Amino acid sequence: MFDDFKDVSATVDGVRIKAIQGGNGPALLLLHGHPQTHAIWHKVVPELTKHFTVVAADLRGYGDSGKPPGLPDHSNYSKRRMAQDQVDLMRTLGYESFAVLAHDRGGRVAARMALDHPAVVRKLITLDVAPTLAMYEKTSFEFARAYWHWFFLVRPAPFPETLIRADADLYLKQTIGARSAGLKPFTPEAYAEYLRCLQQPGTAHGICEDYRASVTIDLEHDRESLAKGQKIACDFLALWGAAGVIEKCFDPVAEWKHFSHNVSGHSLPCGHYIPEEAPELLLECVLPFLRD
Repeated sequence: MFDDFKDVSATVDGVRIKAIQGGNGPALLLLHGHPQTHAIWHKVVPELTKHFTVVAADLRGYGDSGKPPGLPDHSNYSKRRMAQDQVDLMRTLGYESFAVLAHDRGGRVAARMALDHPAVVRKLITLDVAPTLAMYEKTSFEFARAYWHWFFLVRPAPFPETLIRADADLYLKQTIGARSAGLKPFTPEAYAEYLRCLQQPGTAHGICEDYRASVTIDLEHDRESLAKGQKIACDFLALWGAAGVIEKCFDPVAEWKHFSHNVSGHSLPCGHYIPEEAPELLLECVLPFLRD
């Protein structure tokens, strides 16, 4: 899926971060979500690499990146730590500033990156996310039914890890396949890659630690940012799927305005997995924004 890319993985904070690089031009970092890997971008990178030097990375705990045991306070899976991983990775590649296009969990990492490293993130695009704090504080019955994994994955170890490892294929089908578009958006090659990585030792724990951090230390960091009046400084485009839960349960632009003076956005006629469900529409939106 990424024949013209080279491996540029690096070890940061003692954790190996899997990354590949291709194309030419200004640097653009791509970050995936749960329970996927950088493979989510395979339909859009052929066009993106015509305009940008694209780095597609796996978050710690996911894909082929390192999966350290979670600390008691989950701080080594906080979005702050995961953002620092990516900043350090890009610096090893020679990029002190870059744009970020990020889906789902990657969008939470990217937003924290923009808050903590305002001189690093030149432009920010998030896909189908609202702020974590807002989503937990405004949880409704409809949201809880659709995002059941937000409440399952945060249970103490090793309960959710054990169930995921018992049948990783079933878990994958019940997460990515249970959204509005079913399994149709996922090519056999991409699905096989998601399953391969989910079956690796440590992945179930890494995923759970990501979510455990989100319901604990990440909320502390978000509340601190709000209390200090800290804002995302760069231009910020928020996109989401009109058929998804974010559209039904939240107002993403209104919620992101608590963290940004420069956010704009709108829905796209698809579901949650925008890069695989609507790659052409996504490119139509992001290319002008990134090149402006």
